[in-house]
Parts: sequence; structure tokens; C-alpha cells
Amino acid sequence: MARHTPAQRRKPNPAERRRDLCDAAIQLLADDGAKGLSHLKVDRKAGVPDGTTSFYFRTRSALLRAVAERLAELDLATLQSVADSADGGVDGDPSPSPSRLSQVVLQAGSEPQFSHTKARYELTMQATRDPAVAAILQQATDEFTKLHREILVQLMPHGAELESAVVDDLSNITLTFINGLLLRFAHGDRIIDSPEQLDRILSAIAAGVLKSPDKGRLTQPDDVRTARRRHR
Repeated sequence: MARHTPAQRRKPNPAERRRDLCDAAIQLLADDGAKGLSHLKVDRKAGVPDGTTSFYFRTRSALLRAVAERLAELDLATLQSVADSADGGVDGDPSPSPSRLSQVVLQAGSEPQFSHTKARYELTMQATRDPAVAAILQQATDEFTKLHREILVQLMPHGAELESAVVDDLSNITLTFINGLLLRFAHGDRIIDSPEQLDRILSAIAAGVLKSPDKGRLTQPDDVRTARRRHR
């Protein structure tokens, strides 16, 4: 009888196996969409024996939730790596150039993050029917929104002096633009080529909004805006 070495007898680490299966599932979502995701296809993509994925994730919902958690983990790692590599500006200017925000957005349109972007849109549609997936994705969105708000203030002249409510409104508007941009990336339409270009666009959008009669307070409910006008 052949003798097995300790390395051959070592069982796969469960955490590593789950991670590898989730990474394979992310690639399947990116390549084939949600309809192309199944336990067996994940097995084949990950190169593991049939039944492995169903052993770790008993249901499709469990698999989707694990994939959402893995995407959130990868997104956070990307945000952290960009933040760590930011030059922090020069000559006393606190704003990095290009901004961390624009670096993250542009990375989302290139591999390996591009697959994550496409998979995230597939999961977003699934989240409309799965509150648990929606909650996991929201955590990653909150982290990105926090970064976005901080950088937006840095990009704006005298941004730190703006009212918090105005910054919130500017954030909502520019995030809507970024979400549309990422969707175009997902469809293969890369209309912005550099973080510097995106910085200029976001700054121009914010400057234009601040010149409006409501000075940026554009996404408040109509009744709130009406009440404010009455008290001027």
C-alpha cells in the first residue's frame, strides 16, 4: 500500500476553501450572470470534486450571501490599499492628486476589479429579493460612501466649510454619477481614462450644483425645500 506524506493527508483549510469557492463564484457571476451560477459550476470553476460547493454552502441563497461577504471583503481591501498608497498631496495641500476616490472608481473598470464590478451588479439584482444579501452589500456601500464624502470635501474649494447637509446632497448627486459610470464600465463603455479626469469632472459637477438657487440642497424632499423657502 502506498504511503501518503503529511502534505498529501492534510485536509484543505475550511476558510481557504470557502474563499476559493467564493472567488470562483464571483468569476462565474461576472462571466455568465446570476443565471449561470450553480453549485456544480462553481465546483468545476474552482477545480474541486463535485459536491464540494454544496457541502460548504447548502443552498443557493447561502452561496450568494457568502459571495456578497467575499466581495465586501475584497472591496474593503481595495479601499485600504489605495488609501495606504495615497501621496497625501504636496506643498501643504491636504488633498491627494489624483484623489483616492477616483483611483478606486477607475480601478473598478480594469481587471481584476472589473470582474468584481460586474459580479456586484448581478448580486445587486439578487439583493432585491434577499434582504441578507442586501444588508451585506450595504456595508460595502457605506464604506465607499464614507470615502466618497471625505474626498469630495477635499476636492471642493473651502469644502470643509460647507454645511453637513450640503455635503450630503453633493455626495448623493456625485455618487449617482459614479454609479452610472460604473454601470457603463460593466457594459464595456470606458468613457473616462484617468483618475485626474474623473477628479475634474466631479469637481465641475459639485461646483455647478453649488451655484444652484438651493446651493446644493437638491435632493431633499419637496416639502422640506418648500418649508425652507417660506422661512427665508
